[in-house]
Amino acid sequence: MNTNRPLVSIVTPVFNSEKFIGEMIESVQQQTYSHWELIMVDDRSTDRSVEIINKKSQEDGRIKLISLKENKGAAIARNTAIQEARGKYLAFLDSDDLWLPQKLEKQVQFMEKHKYVFSFTAYRLIKEDGEKRNKVIPAPAVISYEYLLKNTIIGCLTVMINIEEVGKVQMPTIRTRQDFVLWLQILKSGYHAYGINEELACYRKVQHSISSNKWKTAKRNWEIYRQFEKLPFLKACYVFMNYAWNGLRKV
Repeated sequence: MNTNRPLVSIVTPVFNSEKFIGEMIESVQQQTYSHWELIMVDDRSTDRSVEIINKKSQEDGRIKLISLKENKGAAIARNTAIQEARGKYLAFLDSDDLWLPQKLEKQVQFMEKHKYVFSFTAYRLIKEDGEKRNKVIPAPAVISYEYLLKNTIIGCLTVMINIEEVGKVQMPTIRTRQDFVLWLQILKSGYHAYGINEELACYRKVQHSISSNKWKTAKRNWEIYRQFEKLPFLKACYVFMNYAWNGLRKV
């Protein structure tokens, strides 16, 4: 392992993920960039998730498990991991998603070369059984705060942030869309997000998951526009209509 390369801290919240967690961990272990730590925070799973992670961590010292004493939700699980992060870069990967082998290497090179603080990549949608869908979500070259309001195109599983620059960010402790709020906060503070328009991750569409309920997601977005971002009503309507249209194109 070349420790002169910047360390990437990978944040993974876990809740009853025994069906997918092994494959997710293997996708990290198969990275061509080896200088990473995987911080997995179990949110009081009742299945074999912890058992699977413990076995993997015994085999690979880069994998760390933190177990919460009670179910707190993905935001607190992620924030717990972020507090433990030792890397220059922070990356996010949920327990049912996957990375392609060159994801970290290409993204670290991209950020180091251009001195970017916030980057993301394109990603493919896959079915619950892992079968690839004929749908890749592209990554625009650059995203500003105003752009993201209208198009929530940044996939959490593709994000990398330089926390030496922005600090140890924390997600708002809401049950859904906490990643979207965090991206808005970072961009609102004056940064831009830069995209690698290459398929480097796979987002699994799991039935009955929180994010799979489009109506609830849309309702939450409206609340974010009005309650978190304090947008005037007419502007909130404008960006919401754009968000809805762009969301339909991603289905």
